[in-house]
Amino acid sequence: MLGGYLVREHNGITLVGRIVETEAYLQNDPACHASRGMTERTRVMFGQPGLGYIYFTYGMHHCFNIVTNDEGIGEAVLIRALEPIKGTEAMYAIREKAKRDTDLLSGPGKLCQAFSLTRSENGVDLIESDLIFLEQGKLTKSEAVDVTSRVGITVAVDKPWRFFIKGNPFVSKGRPSSKETAP
Repeated sequence: MLGGYLVREHNGITLVGRIVETEAYLQNDPACHASRGMTERTRVMFGQPGLGYIYFTYGMHHCFNIVTNDEGIGEAVLIRALEPIKGTEAMYAIREKAKRDTDLLSGPGKLCQAFSLTRSENGVDLIESDLIFLEQGKLTKSEAVDVTSRVGITVAVDKPWRFFIKGNPFVSKGRPSSKETAP
């Protein structure tokens, strides 16, 4: 997914962000919402690949994930950070506290806020939708992928399942849960 684009049509404006940081969550992973089976909250995670799974956490932030495995297997990738590409003025209007482009989408809550992604969009088909969708992209020859443990979890902290474009200034400032590991 790194290097791909998230596109959101919102209030007549096209918002585009390039995916620069992700985290994987597998069904047998205790940090994954689906690890305890299907619930009303996690039903989307068990759906077809390409669905958007959006949840609300800590009573204040939404987080955007992409369902990745076959239907019936609850797995997803959390989109942790985007590089702003298009519609930045509209993003700043929504995220008034952001002062720099590098702070605009550098975290899962920030990107959901700037892209106006809430539980209302939970379950959106990112392949078929005209309002929220993914566009293919790729890493440039000068870009490398780095891998660390995930950020902000308390279980399965040893899993090196956080992937990001090394040296990209738009990656979140989150600290890995354990010592960083190389790919």
